[in-house]
Amino acid sequence: MSFPLRIAMWSGPRNISTALMRSWGNRPDTFVSDEPLYAHYLQQTGIDHPGAAEVIAGHEPDWRKVVAWLTGPIPEGKPIFFQKQMAHHLLPQIDRAWLGLVSNAFLIRDPRAMVASLAKVLPHPTVADTGLSQQVEIFEWVRRHGGTIPPVIDARDVLEDPGTMLTLLCDALGVPFLDAMLSWPAGRRSSDGVWAKYWYANVEKSTSFQQPTVSSEPFPVHLEGLLQECVPYYETLHDHRLRRPGGD
Repeated sequence: MSFPLRIAMWSGPRNISTALMRSWGNRPDTFVSDEPLYAHYLQQTGIDHPGAAEVIAGHEPDWRKVVAWLTGPIPEGKPIFFQKQMAHHLLPQIDRAWLGLVSNAFLIRDPRAMVASLAKVLPHPTVADTGLSQQVEIFEWVRRHGGTIPPVIDARDVLEDPGTMLTLLCDALGVPFLDAMLSWPAGRRSSDGVWAKYWYANVEKSTSFQQPTVSSEPFPVHLEGLLQECVPYYETLHDHRLRRPGGD
């Protein structure tokens, strides 16, 4: 892989996307960006998220300017630009051509765990809120236009074996894995969006990836229909995930 390298990591909510941003941000050769299309998403959809007005005022809401920045010179002269992207922020009116100018990768999570977690923040989530359908759309665009299958990692795999999974991801992206990706200082970052105070309390306390946990709470019955909608999208991407040696 030649440098500079711009990595667009497409995720959905309630994954480990912010922890993964911490991981890449702890590399000395990497500049990170936190959900750069969020302000545009909020401005265009009018969705009521915590601090929405503050997000729109504090971040660039013009997607064209955001894309120009994401594909332009990497800030601070770093060779790697890690872009934490929420797939549902890539609204239909945004031209997809710029995806061909970055290295796209995908972070997924079992929808049973993700949907249950999301519902604690959004009482009545939809498929669009999960980002899964948008992840598949972006994945297919990249595969169609790039001629190769972009790397996909599953959150549970990363939590169970971060060293192996991050090594596989780095190999797929053409960069060396660094041990610095396995731990980071606690606290907030200047690179965090202004929404950090609403969403990042747990991540700010963290210093590494945590082992996955299994919820003892039963899955909400009223979300069963949504779960069934999500599963095919998840399985499409899960079939292409990076696998540990000897894994299933």
